[in-house]
Amino acid sequence: MTRKLATIRKINEIRPIEGADAIEAAVVGGWTVVVKRGEFVAGDLAVYLEIDSWVPTELAPFLSKGSKPREYNGVKGERLRTVKLRGTLSQGLLLSGTPCPTGLMVKQNDSVMQHIFQEGDDVSEWLGIQKWEAPIPAQLAGDVEGPFPTEVPKTDQERIQNLSETLKEWQDNSAFTWEVTEKLDGSSMTVFVNGDREGVCSRNWALKETAGNSLWHVARREQLIEKIRSTGRNLALQGEIIGEGIQGNRYNVRGQEFHLFDIYDIDHGDYMTPFERRTFCDTHGIKYCPLIAVGMVIGEFVQGLLTMAEGKSMLNDKAEREGLVFKCNTFGGPSFKAISNKFLLKSGE
Repeated sequence: MTRKLATIRKINEIRPIEGADAIEAAVVGGWTVVVKRGEFVAGDLAVYLEIDSWVPTELAPFLSKGSKPREYNGVKGERLRTVKLRGTLSQGLLLSGTPCPTGLMVKQNDSVMQHIFQEGDDVSEWLGIQKWEAPIPAQLAGDVEGPFPTEVPKTDQERIQNLSETLKEWQDNSAFTWEVTEKLDGSSMTVFVNGDREGVCSRNWALKETAGNSLWHVARREQLIEKIRSTGRNLALQGEIIGEGIQGNRYNVRGQEFHLFDIYDIDHGDYMTPFERRTFCDTHGIKYCPLIAVGMVIGEFVQGLLTMAEGKSMLNDKAEREGLVFKCNTFGGPSFKAISNKFLLKSGE
């Protein structure tokens, strides 16, 4: 799925911040954002920008705090991170527009006419918002062979903060139980076979097989392509590569490892169930992302799940885990991630 970094959202609540006269907290879905006191009231429509948004300077020059703006993909601006202000977690940015009978009138910049949007509209592209991603080390980026295969979905999960209303429906569905795994802080890796075609991909690109590329090296060492072909099926194995040279190697892994978290059935156009996926890994000797639970019933709401996401990694009890991934055990069921706020703050994310 494409992440909606900038959307028109309704402000659910305004909360005071103890000891603060100039700022207060606005609640948008499962997110909390620190704003100027009196700038918004509950029920207002506003433009909400998620953390990891790369915000052009023209849109929010104050983000640079008087310093020279940074540059990302040729655009001057700043990245939105998780911060704490006066003891209150703030994630994202709220920009006001002009209320009108049909929605919210938003101005892109001084040289562009205003445009009217409605609640729920994705305005990321219109405002020039990009998703910030950490630079990929050379041994992972490799030489690009071509675009990511169109027959395989890219790896991503929606954040639980954007699913507060949907979560209530899932909790009321007695048929829904969940597999819970640790979200590893590495680099995305996909290995696929589709007829005569086969390949290894980073998050966004199919890569050439070169001597110095870590993804291909691990795929060959683990015989991942051969393991797919042995099934006689067209599949894509998706997971995280971790270890030396990747995200500071927080797991203290010697060399590099592939940990699987999804298997996409290309012929049927859908993902395997968690049980099928784990069985495949057991049969073929493939490492799985650390398993927390296999049949959990969700009783917590957003904040409870975010608290649950905090903890030490199962791969290194000295390192904070990035978070948890929840996947419904029902075929074709939903999935989402809960990222640890403790991890985000400690890692400067």
